Amino acid sequence: MPLPTADESSHFPGLARVAALLADPGRAAMLWALMDGSARPAGELTMVAGLSPSAASAHLARLTEGGMLAAEVRGRHRYFRIATPEIAQTIEALMNVAHATAPLRPVTRPARTVPLEMRHARTCYDHMAGEVAVQVFDRLVDGGWLALEGDDLEATEAGVARLAAWGVDLGALRARRRRFACTCLDWSERRPHLGGALGAALLERFTSNGWVERTSRPRVLRITPLGQREFDAFVRP
Repeated sequence: MPLPTADESSHFPGLARVAALLADPGRAAMLWALMDGSARPAGELTMVAGLSPSAASAHLARLTEGGMLAAEVRGRHRYFRIATPEIAQTIEALMNVAHATAPLRPVTRPARTVPLEMRHARTCYDHMAGEVAVQVFDRLVDGGWLALEGDDLEATEAGVARLAAWGVDLGALRARRRRFACTCLDWSERRPHLGGALGAALLERFTSNGWVERTSRPRVLRITPLGQREFDAFVRP
């Protein structure tokens, strides 16, 4: 009888399998292209990864079978998206590790090589990241709206009332099958922004209120003049 592999016999079954899925540069490029929460056709992901159609098809099949991607058919085309918010959060966390462990370039301050518009405001899967998001997170905690409990956050009594005034339905968020609110280390700012269901809900409210707009550039967000006034008033009361 064959001996079990190190991964199968460990306390972390599946860890090596997931790591192997993320280890290939082509697959990593495809996953990173989907970190704006979009669903993209196979042909576009093929160009992003710089692969031949046959190689890209094999990689997409591995990522889908491995549970990293979800596929949907639209007409004659197959579209792919990151399967769950938890997978997106893992990819973002690994980007932090990649920056922090870059050979001979330890990260001790925000990544200055990141384009300014992406550093200022961008998506981190389905929530907001970048300078503005970090400032909003700091104010939510320092202002007593949210209380830290390890990596998780809980809305305070004052926070419940104030978030409701922003149009956020906390009851509906708690009913979802994902973390309510958590810290997510921002890879360009090296400080946390707000993730989880609450982070996604806030980005949705900021967008519907006309404070934030999506742009033609993947992941890049634009803060509108109205949004700039509102964020300035919030983070600097």
